Amino acid sequence: MADDGQVVNTQTTNPQDFSWRFWFTLPIYPFSRRRTIRQEVVRDTIWTFDQLQGIFYVVVPIRMTVVKLDAGGLLVYAPIAPTKECIRLLEELVAVHGDVKYIILPTISGLEHKVFVGPFARKFPQAQVFITPDQWSFPVDLPINWLGLPRKRTHILPPDSNQAPFGDEFDYATLGTIELGTGKFAEVGFFHRASRSLLVTDTIVSIPAEPPAIAQLDPYPLLFHARDKATDAIIDNRANRLKGWQRIALFAMYFRPSVLEIPRWGEVFRNAFQAPERSAKAYFGLYPFQWQPNWERSFHALRGDGRLFVAPILQALILNRAPRETLNWANRVAQWDFQRIIPCHLDSPITATPHEFRQAFCFLEAHNQSCTLPEEDFRVLRGIDAQLNQRGIVPPAKEKV
Repeated sequence: MADDGQVVNTQTTNPQDFSWRFWFTLPIYPFSRRRTIRQEVVRDTIWTFDQLQGIFYVVVPIRMTVVKLDAGGLLVYAPIAPTKECIRLLEELVAVHGDVKYIILPTISGLEHKVFVGPFARKFPQAQVFITPDQWSFPVDLPINWLGLPRKRTHILPPDSNQAPFGDEFDYATLGTIELGTGKFAEVGFFHRASRSLLVTDTIVSIPAEPPAIAQLDPYPLLFHARDKATDAIIDNRANRLKGWQRIALFAMYFRPSVLEIPRWGEVFRNAFQAPERSAKAYFGLYPFQWQPNWERSFHALRGDGRLFVAPILQALILNRAPRETLNWANRVAQWDFQRIIPCHLDSPITATPHEFRQAFCFLEAHNQSCTLPEEDFRVLRGIDAQLNQRGIVPPAKEKV
């Protein structure tokens, strides 16, 4: 067993241990090869399992949290890809603390979470699966048992945590369901009373100062984004890993921050032949881009001192459709006496108070803008929002509370 906070993986070199053969159900990087890292967050009580996911080398952690139950056995929040390596790391906990008893799907919109629940549940046939109400699929809204979930073992989370079989150890609260035209959004936050830990999926994040450990197992995406021009060599050192991580964080949060330039194709070709030192990088010949010299200021404005914040895509495209409902949920969660937050993405665990959690949602309040991120970096997201609304794909945003 690892010491509290120590990062552990199996150190195997067998590619079959990382293989995820159902990668085509969600064809994003790293496709069929997914490494796993386990970290003990609270000694003999809570562990996180990190894998990696991304598009165009914009890679961020995706995280599963495992909690030991007082009566024996384990609860799994937001499963990840059940590779041989992942299952081996989990079976080490099962051998000491008992079987996986409950598997929680805490979202209805995160395909990167939903796609793993069925395959993961089949690895633990004794476990009961609990899912967030109002599950849906796109482009056809299919019945739950058609989504790969075990029909006889899958249950809807009761509206009151006291009605759940694990309610003597956990409180939970559901944000949702937020109607988004062609889809829906909902998330369930879990509070483990004994460890004073809050588990959330997508609503709250914090940017780590250093590249996450899972991203450093294969640093190529970090080094790819560290280059300033297309002709730069890939050089592996700490400075380039850090530089690449900071740029990846900006991509992941804003899609296109204000400090990122997208040259016209004519300029790209001209520079490639006449001024190669100014050549834009491009992914597989697509989407050329160049960073402005002052790009670091956007990263530091985003990260702050490691503060909690709501991801810009949720601010601009989702939660602003239901500001009052979101704030009601945040108020309810902030009543729990937690001291750490474990999100499914980016930094974890985060030492934070209920007040800091609640303050992250101030962007929905008309007279409280103390948590506002730089508006210029929202330009592309605001444009997407306007186009989707204009075409009737999503409902308009509501006024702040």
